[in-house]
Amino acid sequence: MKPTHRVVFSQSLLADIQDFLVELAPKAGATAARRYVDRLIDHCRGFERFPERGARRDEIRPGLRVVGWRRATIAFRIDHDVVIIVRILFRGRNLRDAEDIER
Repeated sequence: MKPTHRVVFSQSLLADIQDFLVELAPKAGATAARRYVDRLIDHCRGFERFPERGARRDEIRPGLRVVGWRRATIAFRIDHDVVIIVRILFRGRNLRDAEDIER
């Protein structure tokens, strides 16, 4: 199936991943941590074919959607033919606590 959308990653999301790697690598090993993050990024890239998944969270930000993947919550929005992965919250962090969810 041909992609219908393009997936982009926000700067906040890149910081989320870096923070998570710093936390996970000493516990699970650098290789396992990197493998986990690589699979997560691959999952996010799948939004190019099926973007309108997850639950809408308009009460937090208009157009915001969330979907769970293992122990992470992926927050994203759709802008025409672009899926913007806004944040990835690990280990039960709450979206309401993530004060910088981008608009």
